[in-house]
Amino acid sequence: MEKKELIEKINTLRKEKNAIILAHYYQESDIQDIADFVGDSLALAQWAAKTTADIIVLCGVHFMGETAKILSPQKRVFIPDSMASCSLAESCPADEFEKFTQAYPGYTVISYVNTTAAVKALTDIVVTSTNAKQIVDSLPEDEKIIFGPDKNLGDYINKLTGRNMLLWEGACHVHEQFSLEKILELKKEYPQALLLAHPECRKYILEIADHVGSTSSIIAFARNSGYKQFIVATESGILHQMQKDNPDKEFIPAPPEDSTCACNDCFYMKMNTLEKLYLCLKNERPEIFVEEEVRLKAVKPIERMLEISAKYGL
Repeated sequence: MEKKELIEKINTLRKEKNAIILAHYYQESDIQDIADFVGDSLALAQWAAKTTADIIVLCGVHFMGETAKILSPQKRVFIPDSMASCSLAESCPADEFEKFTQAYPGYTVISYVNTTAAVKALTDIVVTSTNAKQIVDSLPEDEKIIFGPDKNLGDYINKLTGRNMLLWEGACHVHEQFSLEKILELKKEYPQALLLAHPECRKYILEIADHVGSTSSIIAFARNSGYKQFIVATESGILHQMQKDNPDKEFIPAPPEDSTCACNDCFYMKMNTLEKLYLCLKNERPEIFVEEEVRLKAVKPIERMLEISAKYGL
């Protein structure tokens, strides 16, 4: 089926079924363009919580679909490809994380949103890269904290806040793969370019970055900057929105190690396609389910995140 026909059928189905399509910035450009809303993890969670649609199609990865279902149990939630997982979420199995937290009684458990529903159920507060610093800052200075699963983000937040949180040894395969050597070469090739990096990157990438922030923060920085060239160290799907916002600016994807490709893509994010989105709406599957016992535990730390985020205007 040609793209034009797919788009027409998707638009027809979402009207007939009162469905909303939410897409992450890392999705392929065609999905971003057809979505009702494109955003980062925090924004998608907020939209999932307030939408009046009967059906939510989350174009992202599995944990994002779970988050939407946790917040909207009365709605049906789907993702275009059930195999669209997340390397960071996979790096933190719930049973192992539970043993880790039980070894440190009295600690407040903060989990990055890139986790399964089962891990969220073991958590006191969920955070995103957008609000992690503010949420940690909102806690008493002497509070003992466990932070998981992203060690790079946790280390970065420790640096910003002066905390000494215990970190789970997890990481995102995309952000772990950026090559310092190749980025330094790009900076020589584009001496006027600023380096924008996601805090899931390794410490040595963040240390040379001109701006460190979440996907939405990176997009906003580029939009508001007077500079015309940017090297972007995060998943390459973000470049589509950045270029749409700034047609007069140049965005250069930071390259990964051991690869001839200039871009650094998330295999899982790119599993979703227009055709799969169409089939998802048509057949109403694959559907996301979360056991009610798990959901009731997992919703509390997410709601606490949303409350603190609203307080700080995030």
